[in-house]
Amino acid sequence: MDAAFALEVMDNAPYITVSFTRPNGKPYGVPLSLARTDEKTFYFHGAMEGEKMDCIAYSPIVALSAVTKCAPTVGPKDGSFTLQYRSAMAMGKAEIVTDRKEKIEGLRAICQRFLPHHMDAFDGAIERSLERTAVVRITLTEPPTGKRKQYDKHGDQMTNEREQSQACLSSA
Repeated sequence: MDAAFALEVMDNAPYITVSFTRPNGKPYGVPLSLARTDEKTFYFHGAMEGEKMDCIAYSPIVALSAVTKCAPTVGPKDGSFTLQYRSAMAMGKAEIVTDRKEKIEGLRAICQRFLPHHMDAFDGAIERSLERTAVVRITLTEPPTGKRKQYDKHGDQMTNEREQSQACLSSA
C-alpha cells in the first residue's frame, strides 16, 4: 500500500512502536504515543534521561511500525485461520528537540492528538513541566509503506487494484 495509506494507519494507531539501537548494538523497541505534524515529521515526549535518549545518542536511525484493525478471523471462502489487519512501517532519524518553540509545538501536537478536549490545561502543563520534558522529533527518511489484509462483504480478499477500480466505478 502507498504512503498515504501508511500515514493513515499511523494516525489511527493508539501507539507506534519505535525501534532503536542500544549502544551495545542490541535492538530496543518501545510503543510510544506519537503525533504527526506533516508528511514526514512525528513527535514524542519522555524523560530527559533514559534508554531512549541513550539510543538516540548512539544511533539516531529508528524504525516505526503500527497496526490497526487487527482481528483474528476465519477466511470467508476457504475456512483458513487468518488475521485481518492494516499495518505501516517507516524509517526515520530521531533528534532531541532543543528549541523551546518547537518543543512546545511538538507537545501541542501530541496533546491535540490524544487529549483534544483538555487543551485548556495545556499552557499550565507547559509552565510546570517543559524544562524537565524531552521532546523528540522523528523525520522520515523515506516514504512509509503499508500492508493490509481485509475481506469485502462478499468474502473476497481486497487488493489495492480492485479497490481503485471499484472507486472509479462508484464515482462514475
